[in-house]
Amino acid sequence: MSRSIDQDLSRFKNIIRGQVRDNLKKYITHSEMLGRKGRETVSIPVPNLNVPHFRHGNKGSGGVGQGEGDVGQPIGKSPQEGDGQGQAGNEPGSHIREVELSLEELADLIGEALELPHIVPKGDDTIRSVKDRYTSIRQTGPDSLRHFRRTYKRALRRQISSNDYNPLNPVVIPMREDERFRSWKSIPEPHANAAIIYMMDVSGSMTDDQKSIVRTEAFWIDVWIKKHYQGVERRYIVHDAVAHEVDEETFYSTRESGGTRISSAYHAMKAIIDRDFPPNDWNIYGFQFSDGDNWGEDNQDCLSLLLDNLLPVCNLFCYGQVDSPYGSGDYIRELKKINDDWEHLILSEIESRDAIYDSIKEFLGTGK
Repeated sequence: MSRSIDQDLSRFKNIIRGQVRDNLKKYITHSEMLGRKGRETVSIPVPNLNVPHFRHGNKGSGGVGQGEGDVGQPIGKSPQEGDGQGQAGNEPGSHIREVELSLEELADLIGEALELPHIVPKGDDTIRSVKDRYTSIRQTGPDSLRHFRRTYKRALRRQISSNDYNPLNPVVIPMREDERFRSWKSIPEPHANAAIIYMMDVSGSMTDDQKSIVRTEAFWIDVWIKKHYQGVERRYIVHDAVAHEVDEETFYSTRESGGTRISSAYHAMKAIIDRDFPPNDWNIYGFQFSDGDNWGEDNQDCLSLLLDNLLPVCNLFCYGQVDSPYGSGDYIRELKKINDDWEHLILSEIESRDAIYDSIKEFLGTGK
């Protein structure tokens, strides 16, 4: 039988999950929470929850319907309340509580809120390798696996119990029966790895606000995809007229200017796949973000690279076009020409930060 305190804790956690779920769109679309990210958990601010309770007054102070006051006057409210005068208050105000949720819990909430299907990995996810993990202790084994601390403790315990231990001459000599050895267990692990390749246009027409939108959306994409794979590798590409592979920090902080050749990013993505991620062994996800302003003659090269090299090897290829006061926005129209022929080519127009929520659903709603 579960203890009452365990039931209360479980109920409180459900209340917290409900609060987060009801406000999930607000959390997803605001980048402030990204700064609260730990290795495996995220701190989320939620309104403090107070359990209602009765407070007893002084004995003899009157009962219901007794005392001064007029008909219809609210209980507990002074007639002078709200005039801006008086001394400093002594009552507590509303508070915000920081609660920690694991990324796994957040992924579940995102899946529920956005009605996302579970990702079905392709490739070698059904092939299992065997990995040995040392999880127990046994009395026999090779000397290389002898557990020194446990062996010593058993020998010390034996000598003390048999009055053979001399504190003035603390020599502990293990016998064969004292020896303990580490033991392993073979655990099958599936080959279900994913590679996420992010590409971002950093030409002169992309603003800091647009890059912030990309950063926020990429974070939540990571959370959902990591839920379905044992290992996730990320690669980052920035480009204007020329593409560069960069680290995560540079991807989110770089400032550049110049013209735009989207095909340079596709060449870089192909090179990364060829170098690091054989398509038979990896589930590959491409996420591209741009304002759609591309050098006109480059569009045909982009489509050729997509059709011949990238779309055939990707689980999912997503293009998010962020609205820009400077970019032409023409590129998405080129992609729409081939969109019907590739069900895992997903297009999304991100008009503002508030559109991040729906964009994530468009990208991940296929379950690829």
